Amino acid sequence: MIGHLNGEVIFKESNSIILDVKGVGYKVLAASDVLAKAHKGSPLELFIYTHVREDNISLFGFLEAQDLKLFENLIGVSGIGPKTAMNIFSIGNKDQIISAIVKADTSFFKAVPRLGQKNAQKIIIELKSKFGSVADLDLSGDDLSGNEEAVIALKGFGFTTKEIHDAIKSVKKEGQKVEETIRLALKYLGR
Repeated sequence: MIGHLNGEVIFKESNSIILDVKGVGYKVLAASDVLAKAHKGSPLELFIYTHVREDNISLFGFLEAQDLKLFENLIGVSGIGPKTAMNIFSIGNKDQIISAIVKADTSFFKAVPRLGQKNAQKIIIELKSKFGSVADLDLSGDDLSGNEEAVIALKGFGFTTKEIHDAIKSVKKEGQKVEETIRLALKYLGR
């Protein structure tokens, strides 16, 4: 299975790119954030989900490992395939998708082609417990205030409330970006 590609963009279409990695061109289906960064001749590093079917092998590319993890969570929901999950990424970024799941906002998913109300509800029901809510975590202390996004992201990786609390408390610094907090917390938690 292909899990990571680092190469040069040689071709770009409306929903995919061809990435040249040491002379081999890989066609990678991608969401709008990847396509926005992909310019012919520019280097690009992607985390890859390889989908194998009897008649087809498809690669789905993401800029961050957390996006790939969310994608894998989405396709783990019965009735949601990789193309539908990629369409979800085309209407919103990781934070917006997780927020919609946590808030049980089915209207967010209405813009996704071929995703009805029933499947939107399934996504929320099956994934809400993975991301939980930030309400059950005490964020009132100075070291934890303003870290709701980090908490939601870490919940998505399956960490417990206590693990998240301890990790954020030990790695958080003044003025630190959310991405840096998540990265350091994951390192702290050994992932």
